[in-house]
Amino acid sequence: RQRGRDRASEDSMSIQRLSEATLNAGVDIPAVGRFAQLSGGTYTTYSSGDIQYGVHTFTASGTLTVASSGVVDVLVVGGGGPGGSSYFYGGGGGGAGGVIEVGSHFLEPGSVTITVGAGGAAHTVSGTTSRIGDLFAFGGGVGGAWDGNAPFEGYMPGLHGGSGGGGNTQTNDSRTPGPGIPGQGNSGGTAVSSTSAGQGAGGGGGAGAVGADGSSTTGGDGGAGQSSSLQTGSAQTYGGGGGGYATNPGSGGTGGGGAGATPGAGATGVSGTANTGGGGGGAYTSSGTPTGGTGGSGIVVVRTIIGGSAAG
Repeated sequence: RQRGRDRASEDSMSIQRLSEATLNAGVDIPAVGRFAQLSGGTYTTYSSGDIQYGVHTFTASGTLTVASSGVVDVLVVGGGGPGGSSYFYGGGGGGAGGVIEVGSHFLEPGSVTITVGAGGAAHTVSGTTSRIGDLFAFGGGVGGAWDGNAPFEGYMPGLHGGSGGGGNTQTNDSRTPGPGIPGQGNSGGTAVSSTSAGQGAGGGGGAGAVGADGSSTTGGDGGAGQSSSLQTGSAQTYGGGGGGYATNPGSGGTGGGGAGATPGAGATGVSGTANTGGGGGGAYTSSGTPTGGTGGSGIVVVRTIIGGSAAG
């Protein structure tokens, strides 16, 4: 499926471009027939130039009611992956949830189920998928680790996801990162091949950039997220990767990624920021229980035009 295209056929310009063309032609923006009339989620408005937008934000799963069909712009962010919880060697940063932004998506009248993906928790699974209709943003992958808990017993590389988890510092294949999904995210960073504590694990992939590789004493930084102004009219960043563990832990990527754990007993990675899809930071300890940071939950944002200066 090509991004930004659907059943709106030749009318499927972005809302921004279409509204500008309408305004520049001196024609009123129609209240019905081209731009969808909606309810549901947290409703806010803002203006950009001569255009007024209505925004429906879902920070938890719910229902979008479409009273009148038309086109909308949509942002979908999956839940972030948890950082690796590693009993031996450094845990990789969690991959960010996938991020997609689609212009001029056509909605027909009726109820649309909105699913907001949860961030993955330590010792469990990857982040979960966010969805509106047939648009999906996949959850981020778990950071690589040696984890004694089911389902991840033994050495585990970074796992795939919207963005992939960073690799775990070990001499076998667990140092490899997980891949990201094209069009939604990027791969994690590779870990140092070492059996010494404090070596650098890979950073989790971000929606806008790959995770950084670990080095001898520094964990890889999480990959940067992707910027969008759809929700508020001002740029906000979503989908930052989690930082990898090391003596000097990696930083979380811009867009809600959590930093790697600070060394110590019971080390805990920093969690991704809620409703950004940020990956959690990787962790390691040789005593106590290592706990990778939880991934940040996702978000779904739906925007439509509600007026403009030419509409009177």
